[in-house]
Amino acid sequence: MRIFKLPDLGEGLQEAEIVTWHVKAGDTVAIDQPLASVETAKAIVDVPSPYAGKIVKLYGNERDVAHVGQPLVAFDGGDDDSGTVVGKVEVGQKVMGDAPPAATPLAHGIKATPAVRALARKLNVDLAMVTPTGADGLVTSNDVQRAARILAEIGPQELLRGVRKVMAQSMTLAHAEVASATLMDDADIDAWSAGSKFMLRLMRALVAACRAEPSLNAWYDSQAVGRRLLKNVDVGIAVDTPDGLLVPVLRNVEQRSPEDLSTALTKLIQDTRDRKVPPEDLRANTITLSNFGPIGGRYASPIVVPPTVAIVGAGRVRKEVVAVNDKPAVHRMLPLSVTFDHRAVTGGEAGRFMAAMIADLQRPD
Repeated sequence: MRIFKLPDLGEGLQEAEIVTWHVKAGDTVAIDQPLASVETAKAIVDVPSPYAGKIVKLYGNERDVAHVGQPLVAFDGGDDDSGTVVGKVEVGQKVMGDAPPAATPLAHGIKATPAVRALARKLNVDLAMVTPTGADGLVTSNDVQRAARILAEIGPQELLRGVRKVMAQSMTLAHAEVASATLMDDADIDAWSAGSKFMLRLMRALVAACRAEPSLNAWYDSQAVGRRLLKNVDVGIAVDTPDGLLVPVLRNVEQRSPEDLSTALTKLIQDTRDRKVPPEDLRANTITLSNFGPIGGRYASPIVVPPTVAIVGAGRVRKEVVAVNDKPAVHRMLPLSVTFDHRAVTGGEAGRFMAAMIADLQRPD
């Protein structure tokens, strides 16, 4: 019997969730025939068969998590030429290595007796989440039992997978590493024509700002304490999906026509929401754009994810009374937020970037 194991999916991804089996035990398949569709943190991809022959066994059900190197499909005949697996391999809803530890992590400074700590471990309660009621902030057994009852009522926690897991890891890295600062201002867009395409105007202004102040279109290397100013403007577009936040990339925005950008943007967003965007289009952006206004919110402090050093946020457009030639007038105003990594970008550079972007946005079409 030949065992086909989940292959290396690239991009450093070590696990995938089985979305759909395209075959079943007893089926005869040809080489390169799709065996299953699996969902990684990057995309949904088909896994082709490396052999032609009869399928004996499928390892795992739909929605199970499989790890690279674990058995995926068993074929009739031959030797296992995909490596040796010793012992029983379980592929299921419980992700190996992701389950919370049985022992409660003990935060520095928590006051509790050894007996109370033992009780917390037994009930799987994190003492850091418990409100102490004892003298001088001492956690009591009643505190732990009360916390255990509350946790039992709200049910088990949901382990994050796929896009949400990667998003959580990226945000943790960004929070730990980036020295972020945010500038906020408004662009008066009353000069726009009725047919102006919002995202195209934003990207045009973004390119203008990158030309005026290249420091924000860059990558920063925290180990070398150095930066790379980049010529291409490859814009990561923050896309809200039911699976979590994904950031596909529009390449060479500074060189493309409005018509080309419009078509490419529409396709990129649709492919992202359908989870069909290839992994290479989800990495190596030089700057990020988040248009959160249609969902809600005026200003924000969006997160800069290394190695990039800047992200632009566009908030909800509103009508506001402004002074025009010393007289009140009602104009459409677009709120902007620019968050930058202060390790690589100065406040002056960020200010010039914002000013250039506003200047372009306030021009007529």
